[in-house]
Amino acid sequence: MAKNTPKDYRSQVMYSVFVRNHSQEGTFEALRRDLERIKALGTDIIWLMPIHPIGAKARKGTVGSPYAISDYRAVNPDYGTLEDFKHLMEDIHRLSMKCIIDVVYNHTSPDSWLAEHHPEWFYHRPDGSFGNHVGDWTDIVDLDYANLPLWDYQIETLRFWASMVDGFRCDVAPLVPLEFWLRAREEVETVRPGCIWLAESVEHEFVRAAREQGIAALSDGEIFQAFDVSYEYDTYPAFQACLEGKLPLSRYAEALTRQEAIYPDNYVKLRFLENHDRLRAAAILPNEAALENWTAFLYFQKGMTLLYAGQEVSCTHVPQLFEKDPVDWTSGPDRTAQLRRLRELKRRPLIAGGSYQVQALPGEVLLACYRSGEKRLTGIFSVQGSSALVEVEAPDGTYPNLAGEGSVEVKFGRVSCQGRPVIFETP
Repeated sequence: MAKNTPKDYRSQVMYSVFVRNHSQEGTFEALRRDLERIKALGTDIIWLMPIHPIGAKARKGTVGSPYAISDYRAVNPDYGTLEDFKHLMEDIHRLSMKCIIDVVYNHTSPDSWLAEHHPEWFYHRPDGSFGNHVGDWTDIVDLDYANLPLWDYQIETLRFWASMVDGFRCDVAPLVPLEFWLRAREEVETVRPGCIWLAESVEHEFVRAAREQGIAALSDGEIFQAFDVSYEYDTYPAFQACLEGKLPLSRYAEALTRQEAIYPDNYVKLRFLENHDRLRAAAILPNEAALENWTAFLYFQKGMTLLYAGQEVSCTHVPQLFEKDPVDWTSGPDRTAQLRRLRELKRRPLIAGGSYQVQALPGEVLLACYRSGEKRLTGIFSVQGSSALVEVEAPDGTYPNLAGEGSVEVKFGRVSCQGRPVIFETP
């Protein structure tokens, strides 16, 4: 973990926006008009997926992937002007939110400014042509960080954007050298003290497969040396396998608890049920009771909470990366009330500073607990929406249910769970 990463990042909620598909207009200005609603969800940080121009050569789809960038130092004209972007930043900051932008430093589009002006900074195949290491990423070409002048250009670009934004989400960060990220963090700090660094870390299988091919790929332990927050792709495969019935729920619980021992004390994971690369939560959890419980568990988890725009209205469709495909804001049940309530839970000091443990109980129930001295914050999540009687470490009594309306009664050291999430704190 970066030594100066604050633990209170665990109390933050991040909201991810794909500008093109956030509205019918797909512009910075249209997003600016939606900021009050986004803030009201309890959002602390807005993450903008890539805002830069998209290459034309080898483009996928009609408008192309935002991750096939042609110019790191410009904004996509379809979104507006740089002045429009600056006005958006001003309003985000006025509402006491922060904003991070996507940094895609592993590759560019084949017709990027860098490919034209500095072809020597790229990976080349044996025949001298541009290439990339990941076969299905056919609309991009890989940069080669053996070229130290590339480091200077990329860091200066980060410093340029850091004068406007509060941090960076770094795409496939494990494929870029750790030494680069460490230097970038140090130099950006002089422009934006407290800059937020979020790594799209990758699944263990991705790291293993890359290394088998002779491609350097950073582990989570290495990533945490330079970044404040990393994806939870170390545990997500177990979560997915549990939903598909391929693993018992206990394996997922064990993976979460293991993080408490294998990462530094101030580790921060980005917790999510969905993102732009995964299926929507409402699609993989069509049972309303299950979705309610998993959403509550998302906020209860130790780490920063991620919402992907549209999650608050139970969208089941993942917006396409290569086409104009606006979010359907009338697609399903509105979860705003639940998310606001859970945002208040996220501010509990135990979530930022307590020790954390998760266990799976019979009946597909997750029992999670934060501890600090004699204080306990306990969460019971029936992930299939079934009733259960759960033994807890808490004095008998009646406590407010922090997950919803009503109260929680502890009787003879047990709580009756009626299929809805239960969260309570004991002194």
